[in-house]
Amino acid sequence: MLTRRHIRVKVMQCIYALTQSKDDSLEKQEKFLIVSIENMYSLYLLMLSLLIEIRQLAADRIKLSSKKYMADFSDAFPDHEKFANNKFLLQLANNKKLKATLEKRKLKNWYLNEEYVKLILKEIVASSAYLEYMKKPSRTYKEDKELIALLFKDIIAPNEKIYEYLEDDKLTWVDDIPIVNTFILKQFKKVKEDQNESYFLPRLLKDDEDMEFAQKLLSKTLLNNTKWETEIEGKTPNWDKDRIADIDSILLKMAICELLNFPSIPVKVTINEFLEIAKEYSTPKSSIFINGILDKLLKEYKAEGKLNKVGRGLL
Repeated sequence: MLTRRHIRVKVMQCIYALTQSKDDSLEKQEKFLIVSIENMYSLYLLMLSLLIEIRQLAADRIKLSSKKYMADFSDAFPDHEKFANNKFLLQLANNKKLKATLEKRKLKNWYLNEEYVKLILKEIVASSAYLEYMKKPSRTYKEDKELIALLFKDIIAPNEKIYEYLEDDKLTWVDDIPIVNTFILKQFKKVKEDQNESYFLPRLLKDDEDMEFAQKLLSKTLLNNTKWETEIEGKTPNWDKDRIADIDSILLKMAICELLNFPSIPVKVTINEFLEIAKEYSTPKSSIFINGILDKLLKEYKAEGKLNKVGRGLL
């Protein structure tokens, strides 16, 4: 679920938080990193649980609705319970492993804040996709899944109220929201009707090496901060240190650290990853600036034999 690029972003966030708070506690930042990564999984579960709550609210409204409500919203359709009985939504709602995980983590955010569920359901019912779906008498798993994927992409994922709520809950989720939503849509595309329940509970990290990578990148970047600053200053003689954007400085230090301390990671991978992160999180010209500095350092490191790459790192 979490790629190496996402991990690098998490490390960048930790270092940035440290520089802003002037707190030089490595132990504190290591804990923050682990919690931040783990919280991303909670966000993923919350977005799935939102769909479950939306379906439940739709089902409850059908049971409790008055005849007038039924005439206004349901009788015009061949099957007024079609959305509440959407096969894909029921697949989520009836997933015992997913339900147990939500209960274990005590993720009852939408149950306790039903106004957001009502808001989303209202937008769904007013959408053209919903109306077209409800007008069709047929019902297939493929159609049901495609509808939910479309509603998630067009209504849930871009909803500002949901975004603001999540941002207020945990600040680190601001950068996680698009990553999680993209991952969920990819899951929806691949899922099958007879899918194993564990499908919706993927591993957050591919393996233990990913967490080791995250912790090592964080600790070695911070512990060698002065050394990396000297490296950068040597390649920017006409720049005052304060003129370099904070994010640019952090990304440069992380990139240098990765080049010199991770022999199995190819040079091209390191350079490309940090340039892409710079494009997304820093200034428009940051990637050009960072690329220029790293290019000078690479030539120097190669000449001095400092790049000790092995295995796939040689590629």
